Amino acid sequence: MRIPTVTDALRARRLIRDALPPTPLWSYPALARGPAAAVFVKHENTQPTGAFKVRGGLALLASMTAEERARGIVGYSTGNHAQSLAYAAARHGAPCTIVMPERPNPGKARAVTALGAELIEHGATFDEARPYAGRLAAERGARLVSAADEPEIVAGVATAYLELFEQAPDLDAVLVPVGGGSGAAAACLVAAAVAPDCRVVAVQSAASPAAYESWRAGRLVERPNRTAAEGLATGTGFALPQALMRAGLADFLLVDDGDIARAQGSLMRDAHTLAEGAGAAAYAALHAHPDAFAGRRVAVICTGGNAQEAEIARAIA
Repeated sequence: MRIPTVTDALRARRLIRDALPPTPLWSYPALARGPAAAVFVKHENTQPTGAFKVRGGLALLASMTAEERARGIVGYSTGNHAQSLAYAAARHGAPCTIVMPERPNPGKARAVTALGAELIEHGATFDEARPYAGRLAAERGARLVSAADEPEIVAGVATAYLELFEQAPDLDAVLVPVGGGSGAAAACLVAAAVAPDCRVVAVQSAASPAAYESWRAGRLVERPNRTAAEGLATGTGFALPQALMRAGLADFLLVDDGDIARAQGSLMRDAHTLAEGAGAAAYAALHAHPDAFAGRRVAVICTGGNAQEAEIARAIA
């Protein structure tokens, strides 16, 4: 599998520049920072699909040939990757089919179909939807798009970190939530090239620790997948992100779902920010592991804002 470089990220930035303006980076006086010297929030929740993954979908579709796009794409996702592919396919006029686990987030499902993609529900979890999507793509002659093992997607996601280090070139650490790992992998790729002194720290739910355990073991492993945070709900590691994370991560931290819910509430109250569970995980880690960031200038990536009503209610409570 080809490992993307910062050159690929720069190319992706050219490909998606007309579609996506830079997202904001803000610091909020009321937002508790613990012992950190300063905390900044990178607002990927302001993307047109409500999540960072749209960068990868647009970069992937833009890099495909017209013939490849005409055959269509098939993706599998709990929601944000699905919206990314549907949005990019609509922009490029490509057929798109998305396989989601049964009883998906209603808002994310509506967004996928509103963008013109075909939505198929299959399996109880992301890990059951994944092989079905592979069979469907083979039957239709369409391109199967992995949730994380796509160099063009990682390069597209890396554009967020090109922006981040231009907006705040003196960061000591950046905290990135991990489901499949494309975001943390992209952060490692860019930091190594333009901010080598900045520590990239990955964050995953302890209820779905497959990427964390894969990173620690140095090989892909499967683990129980029980988190309520949809964007973190994967039961296996992915090869491409793991390769980049092994080369570039300074640390990998776990948080529990209660930490995430409290972080969602804090972001709503003190930063005027609606974050889904995955989008709040990086901020949760800042408080679950305070000693790791004492005296440091830290950026937390709010990866998405596609929260269900029930999780908003839990965060408020």
